[in-house]
Amino acid sequence: MMHSITNDRAKTDNGTKYTGIRILAVLFWIAIWQFASMYLKQEILLASPVSVIKRLTELIVMGDFWKSVVFSFVRIILGFSLALILGTVLAALSSAFFAVEVLMEPLIMVIKATPVASFIILCLIWFLMVFPVVYTNILEGIRQTDKQLLEMADSFGAGVGKKLQFIYLSQVMPYAVTACKLGLGLCWKAGIAAEVIGIPAGSIGEKLYKAKVYLETPDLFAWTIVII
Repeated sequence: MMHSITNDRAKTDNGTKYTGIRILAVLFWIAIWQFASMYLKQEILLASPVSVIKRLTELIVMGDFWKSVVFSFVRIILGFSLALILGTVLAALSSAFFAVEVLMEPLIMVIKATPVASFIILCLIWFLMVFPVVYTNILEGIRQTDKQLLEMADSFGAGVGKKLQFIYLSQVMPYAVTACKLGLGLCWKAGIAAEVIGIPAGSIGEKLYKAKVYLETPDLFAWTIVII
């Protein structure tokens, strides 16, 4: 019991120390940003952290700000969700039926090879950028499932539902988490890029485009922070 408490305290101390180091790292780069801005002395080229935070504070209290955030968030998350669902279902079907995997392979290869700019112009970016990531990761997770666990489940007469719940879910989850991490990053980057090109009214991309056109550098940095 005493040994467990000591380990827990050690883990807590290490976690606190690591958090402190990360905060210091962030402050270091903010300081570099501030010094670079002071050296250039041209806010139009590089706005200072103070200017950006001040502008972000002004934007947050505006109703139009939240409308833009919700507009872009809903569209991008819907696209991500669609890719996640279809990618997972098709990966499961591909693992079960060889014919499905053969049919999906050229499609996945084409999507991966197509330039991002083409997808942006075609307005399919939210789905197609994420779909291959989800599909390939989930399929690999299913393939890497421990065969001995499946054999044990068969020997005990476990049905498909039990296998999904107690074996596949735990085995595939790390791959699914990786797919989501990669997919969400791609989805937001590419989704906002599509908005900057298409300039849909009320989107974050529209705000970035206007900030660029009117050389409003603090606004550009502020909206970038919102996206991050």
